[in-house]
Amino acid sequence: MSKDFSKMSGAEKAAYLLLCLGEDTTSEVFKELKDDEVRWISSYMKNVDHVPADLARMVVDQYRKTQQEYAGLFVDGGEFISNALTSTGDQKRVESLLEDLNSGFDGKPLETISMMEPRMVADLLKNEHPQTVALILSTQKAEHTGNVLQYLPEELRSDVVYRIARIEKVSPEVIQQIEEALQREIGGFVKKDQHHVGGVDKVVEILTRMEKNLEQQILSGIEEVDAETAETIRNSLVTFEDLSNIDNRGMQKILREVKNETLTLALKTSPEGIKEKIYHNISERAAEIIAEDLEALGPVRLSDVERAQQSIVKIALRLEEEGQLVLPGKGQETLV
Repeated sequence: MSKDFSKMSGAEKAAYLLLCLGEDTTSEVFKELKDDEVRWISSYMKNVDHVPADLARMVVDQYRKTQQEYAGLFVDGGEFISNALTSTGDQKRVESLLEDLNSGFDGKPLETISMMEPRMVADLLKNEHPQTVALILSTQKAEHTGNVLQYLPEELRSDVVYRIARIEKVSPEVIQQIEEALQREIGGFVKKDQHHVGGVDKVVEILTRMEKNLEQQILSGIEEVDAETAETIRNSLVTFEDLSNIDNRGMQKILREVKNETLTLALKTSPEGIKEKIYHNISERAAEIIAEDLEALGPVRLSDVERAQQSIVKIALRLEEEGQLVLPGKGQETLV
């Protein structure tokens, strides 16, 4: 036998097994596999022109042994739960439960805090180190975190939100230290893996649930420490497509400061909704010119399109800070 069976990978053994079982069986098996699995197994099969008898016997024998060993029902537990919950029909409940299940923890972290009144949580945490507060709040649902932040001292808010934005993964050791320090007040949790908490996306989710004046106050505080992170958060809070929700007067103020070539480039990959909004707020002739320029515009780098879109978003954000327009979004007061 030319190959050492004991050193062959599972994919390579599967390749030889399927070669032994024939094309029809292989076709049926491939239907049940993921694309990357098919590619992986196929990469071993394509250069084979002979399967030695002893190798064929060994792969078939191992298949039979494995079949007996793992007899029973194979399921994708995650997919099963997702499908079962979705079938209940209560979309809000489904989203909440799936968020908890996909959070990466065995149970909802700091469950006691998640059930406490925001004012009580703020009172409990206000004297803790900002990094500790950031870690704890980053494990909570965004709405609860936003409510807690409103009761924290003003000088602490921006610092905590900035630290949440900078969190990516937290080691079990750090979680253990937090647990031990706060065990009497809030209980604790430990898990053996690295935990994904915090980050800019988490901050955006939190800020969109807070009142606009607090959002700007926090971002201004972060800007004093790290202007780049503050800008990243601001840009993530409002996308180019979000501008389609601005009222006509606000859109006209934005467009007065945008060059035609920038606007044309920004519209290259945009959905019809934002195009219609912009065309509605410029002259008919200007709309025709931009539409013609768009049609004639050849392939462009996606990064250039995104840069043009972001420059327009920055204009909108500046005008909002100056009080010249209102950007609709979650967490804001209803306009009347």
